Amino acid sequence: MGILDGSRILVTGVLTDASLAFGVARLAQEEGAEVLLTGFGRGMSITQRTARKLPTTPDVLEVDVSSPEHLEALTTELQQRWGRVDGVLHAIGFAPEACLGDNFMNAGWDDVSVALHVSAYSYKALAGAVHPLMKEHGGSILGLTFDARVAWPAYDWMGVAKSALESTSRYLARDLGPDGIRVNMVAAGPMRTIAAKSIPGFAKFEDVWDERAPLGWDVNDSTAVSRTCVAMLSDWFPSTTGEMVHVDGGYHAMGA
Repeated sequence: MGILDGSRILVTGVLTDASLAFGVARLAQEEGAEVLLTGFGRGMSITQRTARKLPTTPDVLEVDVSSPEHLEALTTELQQRWGRVDGVLHAIGFAPEACLGDNFMNAGWDDVSVALHVSAYSYKALAGAVHPLMKEHGGSILGLTFDARVAWPAYDWMGVAKSALESTSRYLARDLGPDGIRVNMVAAGPMRTIAAKSIPGFAKFEDVWDERAPLGWDVNDSTAVSRTCVAMLSDWFPSTTGEMVHVDGGYHAMGA
């Protein structure tokens, strides 16, 4: 019997099997959950191919988190399929090229607004879509972040977007708590995902993380992140909300 036995979990952000969300989806299935994935646009076919690598091939729903129409359709689809949702993983982030790579002062609002909409506001939008399917029995909404309490090399406006994401999580925890819905974040250390490879200067993180993290860090092994996410999506943390759990080998706690 797994800790997610009988749970119905929606997982966003799966692109390839290197995606953090893929590891969460796989472990969630192994722990007894029924899983649905989301994809969008040109990445939809890639997500569908990747879905076949999971223990049980889940359906992939097309969802553009910046589209109110798509989110309304998601609510309807989940209601018809499941009638309830127990957990949601938000693993979505995007910033135009101009917002990354030590280009902070030059990025314009047109680009920055896209980063904030897709990477931060979408958390609230997704929570709004699943809220009707959680409010009768509670559940867990979980987001992935890269600790935005500090400024990182090259991360620029994505760091600002992650900061907004983390703040959004706290406000969602406040507003959805009365319905028994827990809202938390997992701050993962750097992993070699497609998203990470798109960030100029990502190697700067890789070069120092393992030597400074007390527990060490393997940029190719997301097992610890998956286990933490699955635990947070389960009912093993019934009174934890508004929290950001670091899964980074302890790097965040170290000084120079």
